[in-house]
Amino acid sequence: MKRFTNESMIEIIDYLKEYLKDKENRFICEFEVLNPDYSFDAYSGEKFNIAGVEYIYRSYNSWNSLAQILFCKPLTPKFISDELVKLSFMKLNINNTFHNSTIEQNEKYGVNSIFDNINKNEEASFLNYYLNALKNVDISSKKRVLNLGINNGDEFEVIKQISKDYKQTKFVGVDFCESAINIAKKNLPESNFSFFIEDINNLDKLNLGRFDLIISIGTLQSTTINFKTFFMSLVQDYLEDKGAIILGFPNCRWIDTQMIYGAKAPNYSYSELSILFNDVIFCKKYLQQKKYRVTITGKDYIFLTATSIKKELV
Repeated sequence: MKRFTNESMIEIIDYLKEYLKDKENRFICEFEVLNPDYSFDAYSGEKFNIAGVEYIYRSYNSWNSLAQILFCKPLTPKFISDELVKLSFMKLNINNTFHNSTIEQNEKYGVNSIFDNINKNEEASFLNYYLNALKNVDISSKKRVLNLGINNGDEFEVIKQISKDYKQTKFVGVDFCESAINIAKKNLPESNFSFFIEDINNLDKLNLGRFDLIISIGTLQSTTINFKTFFMSLVQDYLEDKGAIILGFPNCRWIDTQMIYGAKAPNYSYSELSILFNDVIFCKKYLQQKKYRVTITGKDYIFLTATSIKKELV
């Protein structure tokens, strides 16, 4: 079994990439390293001499990040001694993703699809920043909330858990996937929740009126939507004068059960963020012109949160 002692991270990455490249999916790669619990005060890169052997210290965070970079899932470490642990990386099947689904387009995100197995609310790096965004817009004060691309209602479920009195708020969700909307209706049967099956390009058909909060996570970047034009019309036609917006831009991919950091762009074999940043900055500048305070947060999902400052400017 390979043991890494004082090799640089460059050497480790090169070694593991070469070792894994021809291995089958779900292959488990095992190797020994200095126990990340060997020191609670060390930074990654610090060196320790143990029984005449030099080791470079790295934290579990560092090793878990490496697993993602290699498209692997880190498995439970096994202790060899006080000084050493065995790490195991399972190679993911990069083709096992809803992004490659051949299901009919309007059910690509529906019941029995790969996407249906995903629960973003159980991913801390999504939930933490979504909760911060909801706090930022003072969700308990909102009376009409619109979510575009609501799918099975998970994002409303979070609001239901944290809002002081969610029953006083009218929630409207729109999605083009019928089976997902049916699940949302089942999960959120209260009379203040309404769900519509519709392509959001045809939003005007629904005559929904205006809202004091609009949420859309991972939807507006669809290739079927003219993003900038649609976003501007959304603000102009559906947002109350002093309303708020939460937009979530995916900066990850779901591969073989794992949320892997980094947006995938066409014609690139690696994560490339130009399109994501272009869309985020466009929205920020447009909303600032409309007198909104805009914050950008997040990691695997980039959250743009906008709140009106028109009162402050009066």
